[in-house]
Formats: sequence, structure tokens, C-alpha cells
Amino acid sequence: MSDSEKTTSAPVATEQSRSTAEADITKYKAAADIINVAVKRLVELSVEGANVLDLCIEGDKLVEEGTSAVYNKSVKGVKVSKGLAFPTSISVNNCVAHFSPLASDPLSAQNLAKGDVVKLHLGAHIDGFAAITAETIVVGATPENPVTGRRADALRAAWSAAEVAMRLVRVGNKNWQVTEAVGKVAAAWDCKPVEGMLSCQQTQNVIDGKKRIILNPTEGQKKDFETVTFAEGEVYGVDILISSGEDGKARLEESRTTIYQRDHTVSYQLKMKTSRAVFSEVQKKAGPFPFNVRVFEDEKRARMGLQEAVQHSLVKPYEVVYTPPNTFVAAFHFTIALLSGGPSLLTHPPVWYNPDLVRTEKELEDEELKELLTRKLRENKKNKKKAATGEGDVEGK
Repeated sequence: MSDSEKTTSAPVATEQSRSTAEADITKYKAAADIINVAVKRLVELSVEGANVLDLCIEGDKLVEEGTSAVYNKSVKGVKVSKGLAFPTSISVNNCVAHFSPLASDPLSAQNLAKGDVVKLHLGAHIDGFAAITAETIVVGATPENPVTGRRADALRAAWSAAEVAMRLVRVGNKNWQVTEAVGKVAAAWDCKPVEGMLSCQQTQNVIDGKKRIILNPTEGQKKDFETVTFAEGEVYGVDILISSGEDGKARLEESRTTIYQRDHTVSYQLKMKTSRAVFSEVQKKAGPFPFNVRVFEDEKRARMGLQEAVQHSLVKPYEVVYTPPNTFVAAFHFTIALLSGGPSLLTHPPVWYNPDLVRTEKELEDEELKELLTRKLRENKKNKKKAATGEGDVEGK
């Protein structure tokens, strides 16, 4: 932990009666409220003819406005850091994630069309405690004209898998339980999780911690990937991405990478003056969080400076990848805390998704997973007490 982290994470006087952990959860939830407002607006704006670049810019602007309005008192003379924890990306149809073009990109002219499967992905942080969310909408769908076919299969599979994952990321469980269950849920709708996608533990100023969950791993990844057990007090950003394709494989296409993140585990002395200047600007503008090249005034200079930093792993790219043509990817991302009373969903439920908007002929048939979905995330305190004394059952069973 850096010195700045130690200073800004100290609870203020009004929070002395609460633990530091409780104060941190409050910050996570404040960030979650801000992105929920932004997502609601983006859903309203994501109509036929809407420009993807305009939506990305609007999402970032809403997060910046929301974070600028809260936590404006200094803590021991230090301003509380806040802002974007993940730049807004709008990824359409078979584009998996991280599509957030610059005005100079040819693909920045992309407009939404009726029937497009659109993934909205963004995040905010307060004092380094990040809430990140993603959800999927289908342009023009209504209860009278619901989503059908393979779009519906991918969407229903993704949300069902997200609900299962919420109930399995709990104290004592292991990451492979989530991997296996998400694969089973996707198969019920003849879909596949996108290969190699990661969900990570979060801490202050870290959204890509060491404890991780992998989706649809290759044989090599199965051998090398570390088995971890979820523990009390941990926070996770869980990313569920489901493809209607046969194998879930994704590949690079013509889209240029625009989102990058400083890797705090790597040290290297940059040689080029431009690289050093750009890297310094990265640390000032984004700190440890992902950023879009759009934040730099001179795009050409920024790309030149980032090139050396990427080559030496000081900065890592969030590449834009695609599943095969005529397939669809649906995604849901949530941030969840493992508290003493049980898992607590920090981000809000989806704004757009509603079973009435999605019509599919397939259903989940695995009895164990169906039973899991009937359980509540957290036990009711009264029922928990009754269960301990043998007077009643645990809520949700």
C-alpha cells in the first residue's frame, strides 16, 4: 500500500463509531449510485440512430459530474481521489468488450440499429473504492416486440449465469465452482462463456487483484490458473460474458485499442522523453485506473508515448476482441462484497433487463442450479437466528 493510500483510507471523524471496512463499503456504494444514474441515462439514449462515440463521451461525463459532487472535504489535508474507474465502452453484437472509439477512428461513425445487442460498461471510484457495472440491452425491444432467437438465448444465459455467480461468490467457495456453474448455465441455452475472460478481486486502488475467476478456460489455462478460496471482507468485480457462438473464442479485428491501464506491479525507466511525459500524465489523470486515450489533448503524442510503456508492460491494453460474425455476446458485470452477514451486491441490478423483454424456447434444467437461483443472496437475520436454534429454515430454501 502506498503512502497516499494510507492517508486517504483513514476514516474521518464522523466515521469513528464505524469500522474502516464499513466506511469503505459506503464509498463503494456511493460510486455504485453514481454509475447507476449514468447507466439509466445511457439506456434512455441507446436508441436506433444513436452514435456510439457520443454515448461513450456522455457516460464518462456523467460519471465525472457525479463524482465531483460528493466527498469534497479533505481528509487530513488530502483531497479524496475520485472519478472514472473504467471508461465507458459501448460494444455491439459480436464485439465482446472495451469498444470506446476516438473521433479519429473510422469506426467512430458507428450508429446503433434496431436489434443491436449493446453492452454498456463503465465504472466510478471514490477514494480508490471502485464500483464497475455492465449490462446488455437490445435496441428497440419492448414487451410487445421482445428479443427472440439467438440474441435472446445469449441474453437469458448471461443474466442467469450472473445470478448464479452472485450466489457462488461467497465465503468458503472456490473460483472453479463459479467457472463450472457459468459454463453449465450457458450450455442450457446452447451458448458458451467467452474464452479466458477474468473476474478479479478488488481492493483500494486495485480492480485486478490476484484472486481471480476465469471463464471457459483452455486446457493450458486450467493447468496454470490458481485455485483460490473466497474469504470474508473481500470484494470482487464479476464479469459474465456469454457468446451465442459454438466455442466462445474471440479474436482481434480492425478496432484500435483506446483503453489502457497502468500496471502497478511493474517498474521500468522509460527512455524516450515523450514516453516519460505521457506516463506522468497517465498517473496524474487516471492513477491506477483504466483510462481512454481520449483524455489526452494530443492523441498522436499520447499513442507515441504509450507505445514504449506498453512494450515494457508499464501500461497494459484492454484490447477490443470479437466473436465470429453473426454471433452475439451478452454481458453483465457486478461488484460484490463478502461481508460477515453474507454477500452484498454493491452495484445496482440491471436497469433495462426484464424477463418480459426476452423470449426464448430454452430453459435451465439443471435442478441444482435451479434451486440455487431460488436462494436469496443473504439470509434474513430472524430466520438465521431460528435456524441456529432449530426453530425454522434458512430463508430462500
